Amino acid sequence: MAGATNVCLDMHKSPQRRARPMELGPARPPDPRYLDAVGPESLWVTPVADDRVLPVNADPAEVAEARESIRLAFVTALQHLPARQRAALILCEVLRWPAAEVAELLDTTTAAINSALQRARSTLATVDTAPLRPTDDAVRDEVLERYVDAFERYDIEALVALLRHDAIQSMPPYEMWLQGAGDIGAWMLGAGIGCEGSRVVPTRANGRPAFGQYRVDPDGGHSPWALQVVEFDGDAIGELHFFLDTATLFPLFDLPMHLP
Repeated sequence: MAGATNVCLDMHKSPQRRARPMELGPARPPDPRYLDAVGPESLWVTPVADDRVLPVNADPAEVAEARESIRLAFVTALQHLPARQRAALILCEVLRWPAAEVAELLDTTTAAINSALQRARSTLATVDTAPLRPTDDAVRDEVLERYVDAFERYDIEALVALLRHDAIQSMPPYEMWLQGAGDIGAWMLGAGIGCEGSRVVPTRANGRPAFGQYRVDPDGGHSPWALQVVEFDGDAIGELHFFLDTATLFPLFDLPMHLP
């Protein structure tokens, strides 16, 4: 992990403009018509389960440091790097793949991967990778508990109260993304109303809290819908990312493919 290491509305106002994935256009209003555009696979970094990359038998302090390293690597890669450099950074620095294996996967040369990795490191050395505001562990756990309660009851007013005013929501593989707690709430009560009645199962991804989301299955129980990755900014939720490729992601996170 050493390489990666180098590298409510008005109540939660932030003086800083929240970053977004570099290839995406402007935020869209909460209108399902903007779901027409599906982005290429290179547009997003697939989440990785913490327990697949964290040091084995480490003490809590080492685990916390490793999680922050993973989080920073994913956040900065998504916001500041083009696709090839992003892939090189995540595969080599976080997943610890040899450059030759990355080159084979991406159908290029080892020299090209090493060059992309060097450029990625140079870029990340010039950007501020610190979180906007630190989050106290006890506060984060309380907010997450309230988030789960609000989401499963589908109390959108209570859920929105947990977001920063400039919170963002994305739904890979769609290029559409939302900015603003109000727009996120409007989406969940509009096009996203099918999520009402969902259940969530906690996990961790990219060094952050995450949940497997299951929507009501008409044939009984609940079926996979999204892997939710939650990013905090101080005492509030700053980002919600809903990765919809559950057929690929849920087995990687040891999440069941159906809830009774």
